[in-house]
Amino acid sequence: MTDSIDARANLASDLARRAGQVALDFYRNRDALEVETKNGELDLVSIADRAVEDMIRGEIAAHFPDDAILGEEGGSAIGTSGLTWVIDPIDGTVPFLMGLPHWCVVITLTQGEDTLVGVIDVPLQGEQFMARAGQGFTINEVPFQMEGERRLDQSLIAVGASDRTAPEPAADILLAVMRAGGMFYRNGSGANMLASVAAGRLGGYVEDGMNPWDSLAGLLMIREAGGVTHPYPATAKLGLCMGAAPGVWDALNGIVNRSN
Repeated sequence: MTDSIDARANLASDLARRAGQVALDFYRNRDALEVETKNGELDLVSIADRAVEDMIRGEIAAHFPDDAILGEEGGSAIGTSGLTWVIDPIDGTVPFLMGLPHWCVVITLTQGEDTLVGVIDVPLQGEQFMARAGQGFTINEVPFQMEGERRLDQSLIAVGASDRTAPEPAADILLAVMRAGGMFYRNGSGANMLASVAAGRLGGYVEDGMNPWDSLAGLLMIREAGGVTHPYPATAKLGLCMGAAPGVWDALNGIVNRSN
């Protein structure tokens, strides 16, 4: 099985990079894209999202036809191997369409409740973040471990929010973080921000009501980089997504518990 996971991990990395370049071509010509709303006026989807996901799905099906696939735009396809690919073709569609750089391609491989591989490719930064369960976290193939002693009052804390949940808990967290001496951050892509926690750039991230295609890869990265995460099973949907550096975790977890 290890060899088969290695092969899938290699495909995930290569495919995320190639898909990122396809998305980048759309980004450079975004004024010509057809855009639709999904659940709200700022819950957008474009032909770019669908084209990139179709490309990823086609490559996975060609290489591993027995694997299941769960994608943000295309839904689920049943498999028989016990392995599931979880895809967000463009996480951060609103920033993408508005010409902001904070978007990425996310590809995750799961087995039951376990996340085995996570890849987040950020084309405009020229960075690929990748984690393998039990094998560490890399930035552009260079291993990275986060600093363990950073505290909340020395950190930027990212707080996500959407129309899937009430705004008051997120607002309470923002206030509490600032009162504790930290500063809040948000860029519109949860996966991007989770990878930034793993990379030691943010002290923590929290968002309630987050989908697995946005969450699982980055949470694996945080754990493999030495951080702490709230439980989020691979089969969950709209769960609490939270991860932080070790020295930030207790304070952030206390804030989140008090806000709920």
